[in-house]
Amino acid sequence: MNDYDSFAEAYAAENDANLYNAYYERPAMLELAGEVSARRILDAGCGSGALTAMLRDRGAHVTGIDASTRMLNLARQRLGVDSDLRVADLADPLPFTDDSFDDVIASLVFHYLEDWGPTLTEIRRVLKPKGRLLISVDHPFVAYGFQRQAGHAPNYFETYRWNFEWTLAGESVPMSFWARPLHAMTDAFDTAGFHIRAIVEPQPVPAARELFPEQYDALTTNPSFLFFALRTD
Repeated sequence: MNDYDSFAEAYAAENDANLYNAYYERPAMLELAGEVSARRILDAGCGSGALTAMLRDRGAHVTGIDASTRMLNLARQRLGVDSDLRVADLADPLPFTDDSFDDVIASLVFHYLEDWGPTLTEIRRVLKPKGRLLISVDHPFVAYGFQRQAGHAPNYFETYRWNFEWTLAGESVPMSFWARPLHAMTDAFDTAGFHIRAIVEPQPVPAARELFPEQYDALTTNPSFLFFALRTD
């Protein structure tokens, strides 16, 4: 499961143009990031580099990491051969020295991790003093709601794995995420030494209304993603 190397091209094409990534998650993350010119940013879980490119276009110095070699190959095609892209798994120690980055951005990647503690500790290590960690995750109600619709009865207050399928280019792709309650997220941030500066439940950009009318109505009346802005002090 979660073998992005096996469906990298199909996922990248979907990610570049769909409602949830192109008109909802990335615009919300860019707004949360604000002015990034000359900031040193780690795009943790950069995928095919769509957000990396947008941050770079805004003047940031961006390093991208991802566990999928094929996704990074697509990112390199987008960003150029001189781009700073490295294969790295967020479950492992990060290949950077202390105080390397002003910001770390982790878009829709933490739900692949069972234990957030070691990853948050590593991110705090590579962040400079007063550094920021910006995270987007599945809203904790999402997994719970999908499980209930499927006839299951998960315990919202537990951390548990949930399995489902995506359809990409007409093919079913098995996926597996870790769901956890909101308090487990905030407890993990606190234990790792981060301070929460903002919790955001964004809306899609207005242009999405005409492009995706049915999905737009659903997304503007139900939670989907949850964003955190964190600081090291």
